[in-house]
Amino acid sequence: MKKPVIVVGSDHAAFGMKEFIKELVEGWGYTVEDAGTYSRESVDYPDYAEKVAVAVAGSRHKRGILGCGTGVGASIAANKIPGALAALVHSPRIARLSVEHDNANILVLAGRPYRKKEVEKIVKAWLGSKFQGGRHLRRVKKIKAIERKYR
Repeated sequence: MKKPVIVVGSDHAAFGMKEFIKELVEGWGYTVEDAGTYSRESVDYPDYAEKVAVAVAGSRHKRGILGCGTGVGASIAANKIPGALAALVHSPRIARLSVEHDNANILVLAGRPYRKKEVEKIVKAWLGSKFQGGRHLRRVKKIKAIERKYR
């Protein structure tokens, strides 16, 4: 099975982490699309969350990884895009469950501070997980119904 393209994006606060993640996943054989930012110069996280979410939403061949200082703002912004299922994650276990139970197509991480070993474990768990369907599919369908209702 072909690996999905990973679309990465961050604000300035998570720039270093984004660059680390790009190198990491490329080393694992993934193709990476970088939605920015491209420096540590101050920028607004919603701009990059939108770019990643639009690229990922509705695509079966792309997954996204986002970061901002806390991860909270980027996850809120990304989830405004129909079809985006962005999960703010702080552990490998929750990374795995965000995909297995919630079919998350965007992983969101806090860029301040970040620890390379922990980020690597989280990203590996997230990319290695598959949606389980079953009772979880019913719940994800309800999320999609809420999204359609308020569009």
